[in-house]
Amino acid sequence: MTALRPEVADCDRDSGSVPGRAPEGTGLVQLHESIAALLASRGQWRQAYQHLRSAFDLVYADQDVQPQVPEQLRREVDRLRREHAEAREQSLRDSLTDSYNRRYLDQRLLDMVADHGSTADGLAIALIDLDWFKQVNDTFGHLLGDRVLQRVVELLQDGLPEDGFCARYGGEEFVLVLPGVTAVTGVEIAEAARMRVERHAWAALAPGLRVTVSIGLAYEPPAGDSPTRPPVAPDQQLLRADSLLYTAKQSGRNAVAYRENGRVRLAGAAAGRRAIAEPRVAGY
Repeated sequence: MTALRPEVADCDRDSGSVPGRAPEGTGLVQLHESIAALLASRGQWRQAYQHLRSAFDLVYADQDVQPQVPEQLRREVDRLRREHAEAREQSLRDSLTDSYNRRYLDQRLLDMVADHGSTADGLAIALIDLDWFKQVNDTFGHLLGDRVLQRVVELLQDGLPEDGFCARYGGEEFVLVLPGVTAVTGVEIAEAARMRVERHAWAALAPGLRVTVSIGLAYEPPAGDSPTRPPVAPDQQLLRADSLLYTAKQSGRNAVAYRENGRVRLAGAAAGRRAIAEPRVAGY
């Protein structure tokens, strides 16, 4: 909090007037306004309003009947609130795809641990990578590559559960976070997303364009399902999802790799492939 400026304190002490009265209190009015702006920048709207109201009261301190807080003051607080909310939302979004960014992903995963424990309701994390994306950029150009990324995000976000979200992990990698689902539902959602990407009319963007994705899905059951088993934190699930993504890539791409009953499996049409690569994480 900003300290009271010396010249303001001296003015109130030397003049013998009641502190905060106008015009001697002009410095205090400015101080309240400055504090209000600082609090508003931090999203502390109630405290900001209180300081603005204090500034208003000081301005009209020598009047017998103080007017109501003007509508303009209320509108200013509302404007500051909206601007702060918009700025915060933009800071959590990827500028290219408008999906959430890595910062938002990390915050949400930490919140899940803080609020519920790492696996209180079950959590599926799908790490997704576009197959051969460098070839897309090399063949069709980076501008079209950007459009491909944007379209892929739209396809990935379709049909997510209420609390699920998509975040850009980096480059052409994305993450689907699916809280509160079963293992079977998590696989179904990931496989449906893979199929939407594969079956999309990519040739409408550019003749000959084809896009697929590989997915590694890690699942952690609700804590109550295995009380003797230590829970796996979301950041460790990301590592496991990355290992399974490697399996999906090494097993022919365009597939969802997951673990069931201790065995690595491929979902959907890829399940008939004979060779399944081992995950990169030892013992998983």
